[in-house]
Amino acid sequence: MTKLPIKKAVDILLDLQEKGKGSTLLGIGPMSGRLLRASFELAKEKDFPLLFIASRNQVDAEELGGGYVNGWNQQTFMKAIRSTAEQVGFNGLYYVCRDHGGPWQRDKERNDHLDERTAMELGKKSYVADIEAGFDLLHIDPTKDPFEMGKVIPLETVLKRTVELIEYCERERQKRNLPEIGYEVGTEETNGGLTSTDTYESFIIKLTNTLERKGLPKPTFIVGQTGTLVKKTENIGTFNFSNAKDLAEVAKKYGVGLKEHNGDYIEDDVLLAHLPAQITATNVAPQYGTEETRAYLLLSKVEEQLKEEGLIKETSNIRSILLEQAIKSERWRKWMIGEQKDATVDGIFKDENLAEEILDIAGHYTFNNEEVKEGIQQLFYNLKENNIDGNRFVVDRIKRSLNTYVECYNLEGTTSRIMEMDAVKQ
Repeated sequence: MTKLPIKKAVDILLDLQEKGKGSTLLGIGPMSGRLLRASFELAKEKDFPLLFIASRNQVDAEELGGGYVNGWNQQTFMKAIRSTAEQVGFNGLYYVCRDHGGPWQRDKERNDHLDERTAMELGKKSYVADIEAGFDLLHIDPTKDPFEMGKVIPLETVLKRTVELIEYCERERQKRNLPEIGYEVGTEETNGGLTSTDTYESFIIKLTNTLERKGLPKPTFIVGQTGTLVKKTENIGTFNFSNAKDLAEVAKKYGVGLKEHNGDYIEDDVLLAHLPAQITATNVAPQYGTEETRAYLLLSKVEEQLKEEGLIKETSNIRSILLEQAIKSERWRKWMIGEQKDATVDGIFKDENLAEEILDIAGHYTFNNEEVKEGIQQLFYNLKENNIDGNRFVVDRIKRSLNTYVECYNLEGTTSRIMEMDAVKQ
């Protein structure tokens, strides 16, 4: 299948929305190789385009600190995606996207309070690695400014940095004679300032006018705040249908799709409402990592039963390994509420209920840990000896979670609809 540039695919999707045949695309956080497998299998079965959205903490160049997901940099991430697509026999549309790219988007850069010039340079280096690896879309997000935490960053500052980064990326892409890529702008963070419809439209107008004047491409997506907010393993926000629909209409007026972030752990009735609200795409990430963690924990229960029945000698001890490594990772802090953000590691080990919560929240951050990988392999071996395919169970468990969005977002058959519309336009 000829791969359409992501901007063209989204433009067609916006047209399909007007004809009552639209869908909401799903941006999938690449939490593991098994999630890639589940995604490609389901997309092949249901005929929809895949968007893989990688943050800089998850996937980045080694010189910038690398990524916690499988130790992937941009090149090895792309290699894993292509290899998985080939193994599955997937020949549909998929797009590799940078999520929250730019300055201060690695935890360390923000915690070190890097100055703006240094942070922008590191963000640019990361974008170059994305471009050279063949990423299809770059999220330009310069709003994680550690000097403005808790404040609304002036829109002029966000605009200036956004244009500078797009201009830089386009220059580097053209220098390498690489195909066109798409851009996503804005942020779901309230300090990004794009929370009201008026501010949202003002930003789009100023941005698109500046980009046009400089001969730069219009964005593919602009992120808008729809009311969603993820903490722990639930969505504690309140989806605002009216505001979401208004933002979508404003974005569409300028030929841009509305992108929603924090789409995890949303009930089906709210997911279904995304279609009439005409939200073009949603990002979901930690939910799939949590689903994978839960799958391992379920399998560990089976393993314990096998030992009790004398069918295996020793268990993998995967539950204890995941629990210890999840707590020690401290990556759970960003998802916690109130005083729990500042809990000590020693204190958590003494609080059984909080420890269990953190295992659920942060297990996926440890999947590339050697002890965890060895534990999973031992778990699978013990199960296989008793006619249970543990790997298959984990992949299928993730697919179930993905399929909820596919069903509610009317994604089945979307690739065929896009390609048919493209053929008509030729």
